[in-house]
Amino acid sequence: MADLAHLVLQTLDKGPISDTAVTFPDVETGVVHGALNSLAARSMVTYKPIDIEFWTLTPEAEEIVEKGSHEFRLLEEVTKSMEGLKLADVTKVLGAAGKPGQSRAFKNGWIKKDGDKLVSNVSALPEDTTAKDLKTIKETGTLGDAKELGELRKRKLIEKGKKLSYSVEKGPEFALEIKKLETDLTPEMIASGSWKTQTFKPYNFDAEGAVTASGALHPLNKVREEFRQIFFAMGFSEMPTNQFVESGFWNFDTLFVPQQHPARDLQDTFYIKDPVKADEPEDKTYWENIHKVHEEGAYGSIGYRYPWNAEESLRLVLRTHTTAVSSRMLHKLAADPKPARFFSIDRVFRNEAVDATHLAEFHQIEGVIADYDLTLGDLIGFMDRFFTRMGVDKLRFKPAYNPYTEPSMEIFAWHAGLNKWIEIGNSGMFRPEMLESMGLPKDLRVHGFGLSLERPTMIKYKLSNIRELVGHKVNLDFIETNPAVRLDETLV
Repeated sequence: MADLAHLVLQTLDKGPISDTAVTFPDVETGVVHGALNSLAARSMVTYKPIDIEFWTLTPEAEEIVEKGSHEFRLLEEVTKSMEGLKLADVTKVLGAAGKPGQSRAFKNGWIKKDGDKLVSNVSALPEDTTAKDLKTIKETGTLGDAKELGELRKRKLIEKGKKLSYSVEKGPEFALEIKKLETDLTPEMIASGSWKTQTFKPYNFDAEGAVTASGALHPLNKVREEFRQIFFAMGFSEMPTNQFVESGFWNFDTLFVPQQHPARDLQDTFYIKDPVKADEPEDKTYWENIHKVHEEGAYGSIGYRYPWNAEESLRLVLRTHTTAVSSRMLHKLAADPKPARFFSIDRVFRNEAVDATHLAEFHQIEGVIADYDLTLGDLIGFMDRFFTRMGVDKLRFKPAYNPYTEPSMEIFAWHAGLNKWIEIGNSGMFRPEMLESMGLPKDLRVHGFGLSLERPTMIKYKLSNIRELVGHKVNLDFIETNPAVRLDETLV
């Protein structure tokens, strides 16, 4: 590069350089740019980038330059045949070039039909302008005839390309010799006073500097934090969710999920092998209330009318939803009933087949609102306000079934990209037999809603496969370089 820098100065001494690609045709653009940057840092030159458009030949055009155009080659074959060239033999003689050559030759008026044969319509072979023009383009990258350029492009014989070049002029410190600039002020320079006569290289404030090796927040954590801030802004308190293992009592029974429910099968739930079961809850009244609600019915419910099994209730599982945590928090609230708002965002586990949109481990976002005399209309109104803060302003609600909420609603939002409504969450009002079993008063009602963390994260970062977000195949550069999110634009 030092030799190139000297060559640039020597060339520039004779006059401005209008196009480095022409002046230094055998030097790569990046190398030229590096030399110019080095000289510009010393104020020896100034330069400007130039975008140069040029044309290149397609493989078909390269063949035409070598062998002649399809139409010209066809005319030669027709001329060679004294009786004319049979139409059936065109493809045999010219192969794939036969049909386009025949079409162009007819258009140029070079040939005509005579029964089932092609005969010449010219007295002498014309100039093969197509091959000539393509050869010019190959040598110079352009052609003076704009109309012919358009025709060649239409025939897909040429393609447009771009290259970067530079125009260069002398700078205020121009010289034929490159002085060595000092880059550091050393203690020796200060002690001797030599710094006064030294020329220092100016700082390049545009340089990005070396990339510092550091950790990075995962996109899931970035979106999770944004959701946390939304909850905090709306007056919620965060629930403790650091207990991944729950008993069937808290994970299922307190939520009015019957012990014969398919969700409690091995195909859907991970059970703990050692230890197998938990201790009975300390609140024996609550334990008996849950037993009674399931087996006989209570608090206005007829129950499920099956023999409730205490051993099944105590089996340990990896929690299948964070609603188990919500159940614990509501049970604590029964000791001092009052309006409250809780939320949690943490991992849950389900024995599911892994595919592009499902994992056996994922994150659930859950919110719970307890207050007196709440109605379903209050829940819909809150959902509108909550999702508006996410940037989602087109919602629909569809009746659904959940064992522990009645009424229940699935939440749908309009996906502008897919041009359809998609499900984004579930919600409902907790059943009286669930709440009153805890000791909560009848008129204290509770809203609950939930959605996954992975779905809005995948939408935000435009991912179609969940394996691109979590797992051993994730691109670490994707993790490090993606910005923090702001849920101020439509996610769906």
